[in-house]
Amino acid sequence: MALDVKRFVARFVEEARDHLRRLEDGLIRLAGGSADGEAINAIFRSAHTVKGSSRMLKLTAITETAHKVEDVLGALRDGSLKPSPDLCRLLQRGVDSMAAQVDQVAETGTPSPADADLCAALSQVLAGGETAPTPPAPAEAPPPPEVKLKSAETVRVQLSKLDELIKLMGEVVSSHARLRQRLVDLRGIDRAAGGAAPLLQSFSRDLRDDVFTQEVLMEELHKKALIMRMLPLSIVFEPAARMIRDLGRSLGKDVQCVTTGMDIELDRQLIDRLSDPIVHLLRNGVDHGIETAETRHAAGKPAHGTLKLSARQDGGFVVVEVGDDGGGLPVEFIRDKAVKKGLLTPEQAQAMTETEIIDLIFLPGFSTSSIITDVSGRGVGMDVVKRCVVDDLQGSIAVETRPGQGTTFAMRLPLSLAVMRVLLVEAGGQTFGFTAQYVAHLLDVADDRIITVAERKAVIIQNEFVPVVSLAELLGLPTPPAAKRGGTLLVVVRVRNEKLALKVGQLLDERDMVIKPLPEHLRQLPLVSGMVMTGRNDLVSVLQASALLDAARRQRGEATAAIAPDGGRAGIRVLVVDDSLNTREIEKDVLEAQGFIVTLAEDGQDGLDKARSGHFDAVLTDVEMPNMDGFTLTAALRREDRYRDIPIIIITSREKAEDKRRGIQVGADAYIVKGDFDQGNLVDTLKSLLG
Repeated sequence: MALDVKRFVARFVEEARDHLRRLEDGLIRLAGGSADGEAINAIFRSAHTVKGSSRMLKLTAITETAHKVEDVLGALRDGSLKPSPDLCRLLQRGVDSMAAQVDQVAETGTPSPADADLCAALSQVLAGGETAPTPPAPAEAPPPPEVKLKSAETVRVQLSKLDELIKLMGEVVSSHARLRQRLVDLRGIDRAAGGAAPLLQSFSRDLRDDVFTQEVLMEELHKKALIMRMLPLSIVFEPAARMIRDLGRSLGKDVQCVTTGMDIELDRQLIDRLSDPIVHLLRNGVDHGIETAETRHAAGKPAHGTLKLSARQDGGFVVVEVGDDGGGLPVEFIRDKAVKKGLLTPEQAQAMTETEIIDLIFLPGFSTSSIITDVSGRGVGMDVVKRCVVDDLQGSIAVETRPGQGTTFAMRLPLSLAVMRVLLVEAGGQTFGFTAQYVAHLLDVADDRIITVAERKAVIIQNEFVPVVSLAELLGLPTPPAAKRGGTLLVVVRVRNEKLALKVGQLLDERDMVIKPLPEHLRQLPLVSGMVMTGRNDLVSVLQASALLDAARRQRGEATAAIAPDGGRAGIRVLVVDDSLNTREIEKDVLEAQGFIVTLAEDGQDGLDKARSGHFDAVLTDVEMPNMDGFTLTAALRREDRYRDIPIIIITSREKAEDKRRGIQVGADAYIVKGDFDQGNLVDTLKSLLG
């Protein structure tokens, strides 16, 4: 991929000017006789850096001049040349010439041609000749050029000072919440006075306008401060290609790297912390993902493997993806290894979905490698990746894998950690926060929309069943009596493709807030990712959405285990096909509570593949799914001899008459609308069809 020179010119100009200043200072010391060997080494390195940087950017005129200056400084360094006033003046001419060329690059992008006489004079010195004397002034001197002093367009600021500025701006944003709280208090005083004080009302309006005006200015100032610390992802991406090629060669593999989205910017804090996770994923991609040339040839693939490192904007977030075109994750091998390591019983492993099995690679000490090498196999990489992305960077990580086609890890990250959007809620008499990237929906639903499925609550949202859990109960807090409001407030959190509806008492506020890390002795709290401060100086725990999902899953497992199954249905195998993880899990719990053996598929194509590779006594399928919809799946199964007469039940949110007719036409035995879902109806329907 060709190098886009324009993207690096500004950085080159800034760096070159810095080195030219060092050259000038060093030459002044050299002319004054105070330069020691290290001082000459320093200016030699500066000339060498300018030469190398300009050569990389194809700025050959600068390279030519810098090369001549570097050669002379090299001769001074090794003692083959002795410093003299004439030599120092000649070198100063070389520095002045490079400075003019760099200024030309800054203005037009192209340097002026190298001074042929200057380069010849520098070459003559190296050849052992005398330093060319300064030519005499002509009899009639030309008018002097207009002299202009130019200031740099950039200023170098020590990173620690910039961090202090942004930290201070974050505290200003946080303290502004207290000013807003004073406004709320004043309104409360006005209401208590019955609105009988016109002066108080006027003061309240003026204060409100001042607070809002200050908020707009403050937010703009904070954004400008953050922009100063934003850097392009090219800082992380660019070194990746060579690292991947070198690593591939060391493993006997031909691997190329394709990068996109290098211009997308992130906060410097995130970029610094993101480097290690990306390196882990790239190394694993080369070692685990990309097959040998022989294996790839046998599979009809090109001999060289490809790793893709890409970034794209997603609203207020950035998605960084690391993908390979290798063999995909060995899901069944991971399942078996988890059993062998004692992490799961065989029964638990068989009951787990493919997504849950893939998540096992993030456990500490777990590795899919069959041998420990200097590249991988120690099981110390993927848990570090997850901990860094989820805990440290307040992001999420998802895995997509296809057998024979490769694996992609997608990390969704906020643009900055300095200030984040936080939703404050009340539950169990206490206040808690959620960072915005995990909040999928805020709903006020009628009580009758919450249904009971497999002895637990659920709500139907956009064609999927979403479990409903009281946040207070999940956190082990006392639940106060519900207010007579005729509905339920739900905060629906999402991590990857899994959702959980949390019942809360109130929605309190939503704003940009500074998330403070937990003190060292509280870092192990699994449910809390940080703290924020309210306008009343109260500390509020920001909850970790992924940990809440884990806690709800454990609670759900205990509740399911407590249900006594109907032994009369033991041994009957049912295939459940739905692209919603939540819906699959809920239908699985309903059926397993009745003694059915359940296998899950995440879309129509996955369902068809599993149906063909096994045998099932009944199939439950959704309609709207990627890759293959439920109508197509049903029709395909009916063309298979062994599935020509088995019960197929369509469960969907589509309730139009034409959809039901189409379901019958393709061969479905029953059509259940999710909005009218009742677990008793599903079980009774299935039992009736099974006879």
